[in-house]
Amino acid sequence: MTDLFAPLQSLKQGDWFKLICGASFQHLSAVRSLTLAYTLAGADCIDVAADPAVIAAAQAALLVARTLARDAQKRGFDYKGNSPFLMVSLNDGEDPHFRKAEFNPTECPTDCPRPCERICPAQAIIFNNKKEDFSGVVSEKCYGCGRCLPICPYGIIYTSSYVTTPGAIAPLIMSTGVDALEIHTQVGRLAEFQRLWQAISPWTDQLKVLAISCPDGDGMTDYLKAIYDLIAPLKSALIWQTDGRPMSGDIGDGTTIAAVKLGQKVLAAKLPGYVQLAGGTNSYTVAKLRAMGLLNDFRLPILDLGLEDANPQSEIQNRSTERSCQSPKSKIAGIAYGSYARVLLSPILEQLENKEVSNTNIKATVRLEEDDGLLWQAVELAYSLVSQIKSQQER
Repeated sequence: MTDLFAPLQSLKQGDWFKLICGASFQHLSAVRSLTLAYTLAGADCIDVAADPAVIAAAQAALLVARTLARDAQKRGFDYKGNSPFLMVSLNDGEDPHFRKAEFNPTECPTDCPRPCERICPAQAIIFNNKKEDFSGVVSEKCYGCGRCLPICPYGIIYTSSYVTTPGAIAPLIMSTGVDALEIHTQVGRLAEFQRLWQAISPWTDQLKVLAISCPDGDGMTDYLKAIYDLIAPLKSALIWQTDGRPMSGDIGDGTTIAAVKLGQKVLAAKLPGYVQLAGGTNSYTVAKLRAMGLLNDFRLPILDLGLEDANPQSEIQNRSTERSCQSPKSKIAGIAYGSYARVLLSPILEQLENKEVSNTNIKATVRLEEDDGLLWQAVELAYSLVSQIKSQQER
């Protein structure tokens, strides 16, 4: 099997793992470190912002990962040097994934307890930073989760949103070697989706995966069917990303139940393609899926990796059939982890930020691969999440 098709194999087997760095997350050193750690841990796809600098940071990490493949194997990790797909995210309208928090720190009363600073999972809100003499939102770290908005006692935090410019993203896809594309949409935006699709469709043949991300809403399954009619036929594999509770990052099992229920709803729609969970995914997700019989429990022999069957028709089987032949077509094909996966590695990333090297009076953050101890701690943490869906196939 070639490296090119390794992630597609994971989709067909039902053990696809995607890391979501964030559609608005532009902290280059963190993107680089997250990409490196999760690649070495066995991720199949790295989803990043459609920003040339962010894409370059992720690609640099993928190259470093290849040089560490043998070391990873010696340490018991399954990474064999095959690169995960690199995915970028676009939107067809206002979307919480494509926004930044903003506020004027001079408006903050001096006696404010600053709950926004404590609640921010990305540590993007800081006050009186001594190194940079800065207070406010560090824009490149903010990924738009919105947790700071309702908690501000004075209501002075707001968000700034942006919508993808199709004409700008198409050359980006062509020139940077991106493997996959994700389009964020919402029920009722078919005309907007169509405009975006018309702008990018001349370049979509070079993609290996197209993902459609949509939260729940009235008429959702009919909306997804209308989207499929619009984009079919496809040469790439198609993933329906069920955005259960977007950017929640919550660690409770109640959050993951919302993601699983939405996955079941899309499976029942019998759409061509693969169903992948997102939004509210955490350490409980694999256990919930397994308990509900929504994950494959053995490895299927995949002989044909051609794209003509890259988008299987989902079908809900009765119990007797399911016992005798567990088809990947009636199962969840994979899981995407965003906030939870990033926060899991945040202690390592914070230590890296605090370690600086001085070179001709220019300070630079130490790269993850330059600190052997932190590197393999990060990979171990990442593997604790990746292995949940990977190892379940062998049980």
